[in-house]
Amino acid sequence: MNSQDQAAPLLSVRDLRVNFRLDKHTNFEALKGVSFDIPREKTIALVGESGSGKSVSSLAILGLLPKENATVDARSQIIYGGRDLLKLPGDEMRRLRGKEISMIFQDPMSSLNPVLSIGNQLSEILMLHMGLNARQAKDRSIALLEEVGLPEPSRRINAYPFQLSGGQQQRVMIAMAMACEPKLLIADEPTTALDVTIQKQIIDLVDALRKKHGMAVLWISHDLAVVGEIADRVIVMRHGEIREEGPTRQIFEAAQDRYTQALIQCRPPLDHRPKRLAVIDDFMSGADIIVDPTQAKRGLSANDEIVLEVKNLNKEFVSREGLFGKRVMRAVKDVSFSLPKGKTVGLVGESGSGKTTVGLTIMRLHQASSGEVLFKGQDLLKMSKKEQMPFKRRIQIIFQNPYASLNPRFVVGDILMEPMRIHGIGENEAEREKLARQLLDRVGMSALTFRKYPHEFSGGQRQRVAVARALSMKPDVLICDESVSALDVSVQAQVLNMLQDLQEEFQMSYIFISHDLAVVKYISDQVIVMNQGEVVEIADSDEIYRNPQHPYTQKLLGSIPRGWHAH
Repeated sequence: MNSQDQAAPLLSVRDLRVNFRLDKHTNFEALKGVSFDIPREKTIALVGESGSGKSVSSLAILGLLPKENATVDARSQIIYGGRDLLKLPGDEMRRLRGKEISMIFQDPMSSLNPVLSIGNQLSEILMLHMGLNARQAKDRSIALLEEVGLPEPSRRINAYPFQLSGGQQQRVMIAMAMACEPKLLIADEPTTALDVTIQKQIIDLVDALRKKHGMAVLWISHDLAVVGEIADRVIVMRHGEIREEGPTRQIFEAAQDRYTQALIQCRPPLDHRPKRLAVIDDFMSGADIIVDPTQAKRGLSANDEIVLEVKNLNKEFVSREGLFGKRVMRAVKDVSFSLPKGKTVGLVGESGSGKTTVGLTIMRLHQASSGEVLFKGQDLLKMSKKEQMPFKRRIQIIFQNPYASLNPRFVVGDILMEPMRIHGIGENEAEREKLARQLLDRVGMSALTFRKYPHEFSGGQRQRVAVARALSMKPDVLICDESVSALDVSVQAQVLNMLQDLQEEFQMSYIFISHDLAVVKYISDQVIVMNQGEVVEIADSDEIYRNPQHPYTQKLLGSIPRGWHAH
């Protein structure tokens, strides 16, 4: 390769326009003339929120757009190795895909075959693309699993995907993507569903593999902080267009575009606590941004009124093993804490730490093995179903996934009014409807929402409906279980602002469960760190970040993506 070829980009996207036919009369323009280059051996980040067109761009590069309803404009080009990928015959594109350009997807569980061992899935790729025999493919598979840091690779090669954790599955996906030593690796939101510590490991792993193999990486994400850790250049997308592009440092230190500035500002900062988080609309309206200098005060005081007290809570799960054996897993071990009125206690830890189990056990959605949950002095765990009924409405939960927690057959109005009917809230239907409409207004949803179905809304809007439903009970305690983790940063900022407003207005108490430490610090008065079912540290939120005592807390805090400053 001469030096001129070396200087040319590895891949060039030119005027990429993609249209989706939604029905007979409706077309959706997903990409509106996007152009960018991917240089050799560099990491380029495509950043944007849901619907910005970033994933559509990557699928176009791989030739994986759905044939039945996606059309690419005839003027568009994707040049790789002197050829336009959009004009390549199908069999040539298949040879290229996986061998020279490969991809890691967001959800490894839906990309791995559940009925084949991971060894079989790796060997298949190696035999197909590299022409290895079964023995060579097995040896190479073990070497690849070792390279991506999977423990005990020669034993794990026979494992099935469900036997691995999320982080381990993602490592297997990376091993599969790396199998043929591609020149370009496309990583589509590969760390979104992972804990901060695992996320950091995956970011470091991809970067180490890039350097070792001299490949280029196209990293797609909705989180600018993550991208700042790994990218050489950042491309910011919105509504199918590129808003801004530049070296990572320039984007973080001197963003020119208002939308980019907004994305950076929406994320809860770690070094201070603004009273409100910025939202995209503040920036896009064109008005001068007035940053409110007032800081929100957080923390507990000795004379706080205690609403809920958890004492020595234990939860064991028993599973069968063999014919007569059983295995006991202690998911929650002697957890104790108090929740004051109008305050927020954050529960933090990695997957499997027991934080969600604590929330579900307080709600009696799991039966506690032992312990007490005192609500205004009465033990909820000892009540009969009938005695518990009046208390049910006073403690509500919002789940992580608004897609699964709203009934798809009900319109939003019924979703909100159903719990009121069950608990006898409101004198009659007219009064319940009035209440429901007021609640929608409180969570920033328009009156038109009332007659619509959940599928007609985005994830963030559905989460607002879920919050409104919980509020319909006028609860004293709201348990938020990862309730903002699936949302774009700007939507997350809106929901967090809303939760704070509601807390001030109704003096509700929150138990806020999350693996996102920046969010927990922002919204909590006190933080409880859990690891393997146990509480390892409890302190006021500012104190725990300033001066973490436990090594596990220090490890969690050290893994938070901090954007550009980490370089």
